[in-house]
Amino acid sequence: MTTQTRQLTVAVAAMALACSPGDRSTKQHSGGQPPAGPMGGVLTGAGATFPNPIYTKWFDAYARETGVRINYQSIGSGGGIRQFTEGTVDFGATDGPMTDAQIAAVKGNVRHIPTVLGAVAVTYNLPSLGGASLRFDGATLADVFLGRITRWNDRRIAALNPGVALPAEDVIVTHRSDGSGTTYIFTDYLAKVSPEWKEMVGHATSVKWPTGLGGKGNEGVTQLVKQSEGSVGYVELIYAISNGLPAARLKNAAGSFIEPTLESVTAAAASASLGPETDFRVSITDAPGAQAYPISSFTWLLLPKVPQPGDKSKVLEDFVRWMLTPAAQRMAADLHYAPLPAPVIQLVQKRLGPS
Repeated sequence: MTTQTRQLTVAVAAMALACSPGDRSTKQHSGGQPPAGPMGGVLTGAGATFPNPIYTKWFDAYARETGVRINYQSIGSGGGIRQFTEGTVDFGATDGPMTDAQIAAVKGNVRHIPTVLGAVAVTYNLPSLGGASLRFDGATLADVFLGRITRWNDRRIAALNPGVALPAEDVIVTHRSDGSGTTYIFTDYLAKVSPEWKEMVGHATSVKWPTGLGGKGNEGVTQLVKQSEGSVGYVELIYAISNGLPAARLKNAAGSFIEPTLESVTAAAASASLGPETDFRVSITDAPGAQAYPISSFTWLLLPKVPQPGDKSKVLEDFVRWMLTPAAQRMAADLHYAPLPAPVIQLVQKRLGPS
């Protein structure tokens, strides 16, 4: 075991504590629930860490505007689907849509509501590169996460990055340890671009990783990458940006190397085909288009179809209507998420019906 690997193994234990629910930005208030506002109402939700920054911003703004408090636990998409299925929260949140089997488990009582679009960034810790941005194609990236490429100066990485002085260091792969929509998006992309990945690993919110060390949440993977030179991982874009980590340019379906940006995610969204009867479960990874970033995705709230006791269903739907307003959607760009395309907003509004 190398010194770096020993240090990173110790870091994993530290991150398990650092990323516990009590330390997240979405802490519960003392007593387990936040106080209700003057207009009344407390909603509870749990799930994806991918959209947690924008959800935190929205929930705070909505509480100030309406008095409705929304207590959200950023525990990963797998946990969000589980808690929604068990009925322990008012709504769930996920970056990987529920499967047909999971929908059957709740007897069809779920609506997938798209909220924003985001990018999964491939980030790394290679200070010797200075400000140089690495480039990957899908097959090479898959082989890194399959454990087949183990050194940064491997000829395949070097061929994609001419003129870049790649270090002769071990590649330390990091990935999610929890059930994760970010993992679903990332592995959905890899399964599309690598037949070997599709056959050996597949795509899901949780997979059997061939190699690497796991961190809990986007927060955990970010910290693992940040703390260990030579590491590589995948996180929602805002986590890389806010921690000063680089994001690789990825070769898209049109053959262009594209960085994750608001514009390149919007370009990927242009490929989405949603009919009037859609359930909104659509993948836009490896989307066509010269400027499309290939690991882009919608993220969803999970709402019950059957009205909940009291007025919680109306309170939830009122929040969704507010979330779809131009003012709320504009907040997304500040955190490097792409707002929903206008046709998608219109479809959701029609599905919700009049308030």
